Amino acid sequence: MTAGGGGAVLIENCAIATVDDRAAEYASGHVLLIGGRITAVGAGPCDPALVPDGVDRVDGTGCLATPGLVNTHHHLYQWLTRGLAADATLFEWLTASYPVWAGIDADDVRTAALGGLAHLALGGCTTTTDHHYVVPADAGDVFAAEISAAATVGLRFHPCRGSMDLGRSAGGLPPDSVVEGIDAILAGTAEVIDRHHDATPGSMCRIAVAPCSPFSVTGDLLRASADLARERGVRLHTHLAETDDEEAFCRERFGSTPMQYMESVGWTGPDVWFAHTVHLDDPAIAAMASGGMAAAHCPVSNGRLGAGIARVPDMLAAGVTVGLGVDGAASNESGVLWEEMRQALLLARATRGPRAVDVRTALRMATAEGARTLGRQDEIGRLAPGYLADVALWRLDTPAHAGIDDPVAALVLGSRPPMAGVWVHGRRVVADGRVITVDAEAVARDVVAARRRLLAKAG
Repeated sequence: MTAGGGGAVLIENCAIATVDDRAAEYASGHVLLIGGRITAVGAGPCDPALVPDGVDRVDGTGCLATPGLVNTHHHLYQWLTRGLAADATLFEWLTASYPVWAGIDADDVRTAALGGLAHLALGGCTTTTDHHYVVPADAGDVFAAEISAAATVGLRFHPCRGSMDLGRSAGGLPPDSVVEGIDAILAGTAEVIDRHHDATPGSMCRIAVAPCSPFSVTGDLLRASADLARERGVRLHTHLAETDDEEAFCRERFGSTPMQYMESVGWTGPDVWFAHTVHLDDPAIAAMASGGMAAAHCPVSNGRLGAGIARVPDMLAAGVTVGLGVDGAASNESGVLWEEMRQALLLARATRGPRAVDVRTALRMATAEGARTLGRQDEIGRLAPGYLADVALWRLDTPAHAGIDDPVAALVLGSRPPMAGVWVHGRRVVADGRVITVDAEAVARDVVAARRRLLAKAG
């Protein structure tokens, strides 16, 4: 559903990083939000003729305004299982987690989503995906549950209807109890698209089709999912090349690299984005660049699971769109997109030298490139007139940031700044470091109770 914009808001006296085509920045300026869109951005005070009566004036002195961050990969249901298998590899972690996840229901998903989405908002995120691929037969409507949670918190939402049809008995990794039949998957995916996908400008909810990974789905499902997505005009998403184990699985089972396998089942084109893409060789990076596929880089989760470090400088040099993703809360317990921005820069420099990724490239990956990854580069990810009113206002007047003259460097390299405000479609979601759309303490209590029930159910 397309959201109505909030009342007019004028954010003034703040530093601004627009991340627009000119990379314009202002030491002190204004951002005017009217009717869910940005109507003016610039240096100094706003032209009074543009400011409507009754505008909500926000003094941004000491703050930096940026586009709201865009999270291109997540698993919200995992908010209930943070801390499990803390020292495991990806395949070990999945093997330990699947039996617990098999017990989730729609109530659990809504509770987890409320917790994860509220926490994303506190880290400056205004748009997020969710890749939900565990769909127990008796779970209820898990997709409606998380979509409802996103509407409650107030974030722009791109849920991905995930799926698994390759169980352990057929050579896949997940237990048979958490896989679905291909006909049920396609019917369920079509229903989610029909009920919830909104392609209109300013949309708050868009669906993507997202079979889980090469080691948990069949080639038939990948091909049929691509056909369905293109028939319905929605995007395609899956995990790819996350670990050496996946590389070995694809070579043994398909006689190819993960990227070669995805090319063979029709997963090429600018409607496709892949999560992780850690283990790409030169031909795979070239294939992504020529085919227009984008990457969701998840450096914190990749580090937590010891999966490796993606070749981000090489992808950027080749012209690949690289957005950032938090990934599942059970493989990234902090669940904050700001950390991905910082770690993307640090890991690239640690492996490729001090100029591998600069601070403004890191901010662009978290904003404009994330928007491009989701096909919304003309609507979000920049502070420019006509763009949607999704804004993050970061406090940089704290003792931790005092003395850092460059506000973008302070944001990316310094301590995580507190949020002065977050607006989505012109509606304020965060004020002075507090989510104002939900009762965060009540959500936290519900998360603890749901986690206990889920673990007890798993035995």
